[in-house]
Amino acid sequence: QASKGIETGAILLLLVTALIVGWLPAGKLVTFGGSFVVDGFARFLKLLALAGSAAAIVMSSNYLAVEKRVTFEYSILILLSTVGMMMLISAADLIALYLGLELMSLALYVVAAIDRDSVRSTEAGLKYFVLGALSSGMLLYGASLVYGFTGTVSFAGIAKAASQGHTGAAGLGLVFGLVFLFAGFCFKISAVPFHMWTPDVYEGAPTPITAFFAAAPKVAGIAMFVRTTIVAFPGILTQWQQIVVFVAIASMGLGAFAAIGQHNIKRLMAYSSIGHMGFALVGLAAGTPEGVQGVLVYMAIYITMTLGAFACILSMRREGQMVEDIADLAGLARTKPTMAFFFAMLLFSLAGIPPLAGFFAKFYVFLAAIKGGLFALAVIGVVTSVVGAYYYLVIVKTMYFDEPAKPFEPMPHELKAVLGATGLFNLLFFVYPSPLVEAADAAAKSLF
Repeated sequence: QASKGIETGAILLLLVTALIVGWLPAGKLVTFGGSFVVDGFARFLKLLALAGSAAAIVMSSNYLAVEKRVTFEYSILILLSTVGMMMLISAADLIALYLGLELMSLALYVVAAIDRDSVRSTEAGLKYFVLGALSSGMLLYGASLVYGFTGTVSFAGIAKAASQGHTGAAGLGLVFGLVFLFAGFCFKISAVPFHMWTPDVYEGAPTPITAFFAAAPKVAGIAMFVRTTIVAFPGILTQWQQIVVFVAIASMGLGAFAAIGQHNIKRLMAYSSIGHMGFALVGLAAGTPEGVQGVLVYMAIYITMTLGAFACILSMRREGQMVEDIADLAGLARTKPTMAFFFAMLLFSLAGIPPLAGFFAKFYVFLAAIKGGLFALAVIGVVTSVVGAYYYLVIVKTMYFDEPAKPFEPMPHELKAVLGATGLFNLLFFVYPSPLVEAADAAAKSLF
């Protein structure tokens, strides 16, 4: 009972925080001597992160009760990592960035291994922790190089130093520092080449925790990526643009091709999320306000698609056991037509098929890339999108054309609510996209 109370309290706390973030006066607030900034960009992404965390707690309540894993620390750890995300999204210097990142990550390491009796969950937590510690070390090394060559940790100071035309050793040192910073960032958003942990951790962690991993922390990771590049390193745009283009192409490619042979749906979602981070980085590669706007729209739509898909995956329970195989979805359209319809639609949206929201998400980032002169990148993005559609269609084929397996247990009400909300958003986004697009536009302009 106490855990249920903490769960409800945590959700209310997240909603109240979201209201406070939404009601803050417009404009830029600077606190802690310039270490933290609250601008339109921070507000937009904070609301997304809060929504993702609240949805994760809502989606997990039934799972934890049925699996008899109700622990009061679960909600508290999610709140702790959300505090880390808030710090990360607002960080305006490298020290604040690292503080937020570690607070978020430490809570995530524990959450991944929260199911202590499961070997898979413990392995997931350990893997994530060891690789996460390595990536934090690389990020710190990069931060120390940047500090050494610019003499400051604040983003504004770094931008000033970088724009004064560092040539020779200093310029090279700065780029090296940036490369190490990017290594840490790529790990956190699971972009290639630092994606190794993602499939194993997604498969091993309990499903509601996988849903949380795939949504809110990605928002914070993208926020730190965008703010650091746009605010601290506008002076060496051509150098970091090359890195971002490489990472985006590699992530889109791996996400499209590696997922084709997967049988476990959580593993498939892991590769799918690697691909989606690649698409989001296409917008950042443009380095323009339109590009950042594209990234923000992408993240907002990505989070709804992912949470909706995981609401369906969490409903895959048969005879008291969770099943994770794609084959287990056989004939779902006959046993549970509504769930099959929403799941199929969310998968189409993830594949970027018009007129669903996922299509517009990709449309905005590709448009920004073309405006920024990155034609090849946009073309590669479209090609990987088409390849990626294949494995989503395989799931739809399984649900609609294969012989039904034993039916799943009834879907819990909270999952119905999440699925209904995210599904309708994806279905009806094209009717009235302007509020989200305009909010993202204002948020993006606050960075430049």
